[in-house]
Amino acid sequence: MYAFTIERPASAADAAKLAAAGARPLAGGQTLLASMKLRLADPGQLVDLGGIADLAGIRKEGDAIVIGAMTRHLDVANSAEVQAAIPALADLASHIGDRQVRAMGTLGGSVANNDPSACYPSAVLALGATVITTQREIAADDFFTGMFSTALEEGELITAIRFPIPKRAAYLKFKQAASRFALVGVFVAQFDSGVRVAVTGASSCVFRHADLEAALNKSFTPEAAAAVKIDASELNADIHATAAYRANLISVQTQRAVAKALG
Repeated sequence: MYAFTIERPASAADAAKLAAAGARPLAGGQTLLASMKLRLADPGQLVDLGGIADLAGIRKEGDAIVIGAMTRHLDVANSAEVQAAIPALADLASHIGDRQVRAMGTLGGSVANNDPSACYPSAVLALGATVITTQREIAADDFFTGMFSTALEEGELITAIRFPIPKRAAYLKFKQAASRFALVGVFVAQFDSGVRVAVTGASSCVFRHADLEAALNKSFTPEAAAAVKIDASELNADIHATAAYRANLISVQTQRAVAKALG
């Protein structure tokens, strides 16, 4: 690990100023600290967000659940508010990594990092969430821009995420055994306005699947999802799975997610 300094601001505004000046934000540290230990990252200066009380917490606001960026995965999984309003989100959080990861990792850190195999981005996208930052509010459809890339600007920090409450939803993940990241994960959410389907782990960035959404809007059944042909031409192929295998997993996981959502 390279030498570094660390700042511990008391407010999100102060943290944003430090980040704008070049300090690297530190949330749960599940990616950043590992990279630093391997000398793959040399931030020089860190700004620790852990002491900013306003960045953590869960509350219901009208027809939405608002979760602070520094809320740990474990707290999302155990939250009575989340379990009652969006049980699929609590279920997703309960299967991220292992106990140590869930005790330290944060919602905001995961979403800002936008790992192509992370679970939370699929929930943000499928639920049509709004990412609230120190500067603005960003719709989920505009937030994820590519591999490890988002719409966040230099010095802009996530403060909370607002999740609309769906009629029903479910998340199914096929784990990569060693990392517990999603080889393929599918989050399905049904609203009065329609169905949204987000896929993680299968491509360079989380994405919505238009053909599955169209089929499920006509008939919210596993059979409707099974009838959709999944194009493998732009999916990942690596040592863990071929593109064709991932395409099959998208279909199977969507069918299972719909069945789970229907109860």
